[in-house]
Formats: sequence, structure tokens, C-alpha cells
Amino acid sequence: QVQVVQSGGGLVQPGGSMRLSCAASGFILDYYAIGWFRQAPGKEREGVSCISTSDGSTYYADSVKGRFTISRDDHKNTVYLQMNSLKPEDTAVYYCAAAPPPSNCRTNMYNYWGQGTQVTVSS
Repeated sequence: QVQVVQSGGGLVQPGGSMRLSCAASGFILDYYAIGWFRQAPGKEREGVSCISTSDGSTYYADSVKGRFTISRDDHKNTVYLQMNSLKPEDTAVYYCAAAPPPSNCRTNMYNYWGQGTQVTVSS
């Protein structure tokens, strides 16, 4: 069964850190472009970060540059989003998604989506 399963998330104080995980089953995640997205209440979904092996690229939204880091562990078939210096405006439901090869981070052809996980940044 092909699926993407997310873990992590929860409540964190401003300035804190959190790591989200995106694990793939039924396909080799390394071949795919993996994107992280978020959607806050009343706002449109936005792309946060992406990693692609097709062209070795990564992408970060301006709002998270220098604070978030995307990485992958091919042995675990998992991609991570390390989030540091979190701000209240980072509060959202976060989703990871996979786009098939040979997609890069300019793609919009994400066909496998995780279940979403809530991240709340609040004191």
C-alpha cells in the first residue's frame, strides 16, 4: 500500500524547536520530490520547503529561511523538517507530499499526501 505517514507536531513555545517526519511506504521516497506545506485557519495553503534528488535542489519559503531545514534519511525512507526559532505565525496544519520522479521542487504534481499534523506555537 502506497502511503505517506507524518509524525511530530504539537504545541511549542515561541522560540522553540520541533521536528516533523514524513515516512513513505510502498515507494522509494528518495526518487521523489518531497514538499512540506502548511495551512493556517482562514489562509491558503502555502509551500514551506522542498527537497529533490532529481536536480539536487532544495527550496524554502522566505518566511522560514534560516529557521527551517529539510533533510532526508534514505535508510529510513523518511524526510524531516526541522523547525527552529518558531513563531506564532508558524501555527498551521503541516502536510508533506510526494511528487513522482523526475519531479524537482518546481513541480506541482504532488500525488501522495500525508494526513497533516497540527503545529501550534504559543506561550
